[in-house]
Amino acid sequence: MARRRKNGTGTVRKRADGRWEGRVVIGYDDKGLPKTKNVLGKTKKECLEKLKVLQEQYTPPIRKCREDMPFGDWIAFWYETYCKPQLSYRTQIGYEDRIYKHIIPEIGKIPLNKLTQNDLQQFYTRLKTSGRLILVEQHGPGLSDRMVRVCHASCSAALKRAVQEGLIRFNPAAGCKLPPKKSGEMQILTQEEMQRFLIQAKQDGYYELFLLELGTGLRLGEILALQWTDLNFTTGELRITKSATFIERELVITEPKTKSSIRSIILPPSLLKVLGEYKKTVNSRWMFPSPVKEDAPIVPSYARRRMQQTLERAQCKQVRFHDLRHTFATMALEHGMDVKTLSTIIGHVSSATTLDIYSHVTDTMQKQAAVKIDHQIGKTDTPMPPEEKKQHTDQSGFQPYQPKHRKPGTGCVYQINDHLWEGKYSPKGADGKRISRNVYAKTKEECEEKLATMIEEVKREIEQQKVMRHEMR
Repeated sequence: MARRRKNGTGTVRKRADGRWEGRVVIGYDDKGLPKTKNVLGKTKKECLEKLKVLQEQYTPPIRKCREDMPFGDWIAFWYETYCKPQLSYRTQIGYEDRIYKHIIPEIGKIPLNKLTQNDLQQFYTRLKTSGRLILVEQHGPGLSDRMVRVCHASCSAALKRAVQEGLIRFNPAAGCKLPPKKSGEMQILTQEEMQRFLIQAKQDGYYELFLLELGTGLRLGEILALQWTDLNFTTGELRITKSATFIERELVITEPKTKSSIRSIILPPSLLKVLGEYKKTVNSRWMFPSPVKEDAPIVPSYARRRMQQTLERAQCKQVRFHDLRHTFATMALEHGMDVKTLSTIIGHVSSATTLDIYSHVTDTMQKQAAVKIDHQIGKTDTPMPPEEKKQHTDQSGFQPYQPKHRKPGTGCVYQINDHLWEGKYSPKGADGKRISRNVYAKTKEECEEKLATMIEEVKREIEQQKVMRHEMR
């Protein structure tokens, strides 16, 4: 996987004509879209030297911070100095979008010591009514409540730092009226839905991925970045130290979002057994390798699509991948896990975060605990609070949906006549040419077994051929 250049240093690539091209963002137009300049060189070194000169040419000179400096200059200085070094690349993109596309174009010219609460309040109103720059027809002219709130958060934090630096006496952002904070809608799968979901996932070939998610509550990026070296089958310890995210059309492996996200959890023996059997079928260092790209994990968008397809086939309600994490946490609390332990397992910064997100679960548990105590101490006849009613369906008759197309890499099975089945596998060999192998059996079940065995043998042959070709170079 290619190393990424540091954010803000531009991009360098080799063109089809053999020359090297460097490109850097020099500013933004009226719509907030980036404006770029490029340089060309015969070698990468020459291109990098030219790119450095180009960056110096368009980098604004550092101004001394003054109380009458434009607010746009101050918030840009605040971001580059106090925020950017501590932020992940993906978070930097969010900050730069709202600072350079919304805040600076709207109120950036107002002197820092002249910026008032009324200026900010009118700015937030414009964002809410006509602040959207793209996809206006799909989403309307105004930005979401959340976007207005995060723009305010950036302005407020920058102005708070200005107060601390002695540039202004008070923070004009304090006391601004903002759209109400809305918590994201949380949905969880019921016990019956989980059963159907996992039965269908086994049919679709992603049983281990979703079972591990429902058993640990990992974030999507965390579970996709897992490698076999992260799991100790002897102790059951699973180490979470990386996260996979898609940035600018490239899958990047980074550190998790917070320090508390770097953690170890112990898997139950039943889950370890499933993963142990699954490992025998995986020829990759990644726990969940990409079906189309060599030596790479599944990309997040593909995992989401597979989950939605499996949910639909299992006749479950459509939920987000993150709701599988909520499902795990809710089940853990309902089965008696304490909040501190749950907070550590799912990688929250503190138990307060866990309590805030799952307060609806803990409130019900506290009511039930209070009545139990009342029964034991006061010997009262207070009825137990009713638990949330869950839909129960008969699972014995559920049959997983079998798609017409098989999972890539599993070959094909055909019925030749009433007493003969054929299994076919046609992978690309080490030389890139397609090869074809066949097996035959009297029943479909026997043919599937022979096909699976043959596929493993062919994969080992191809790997040996690759090693030999590499050694001959």
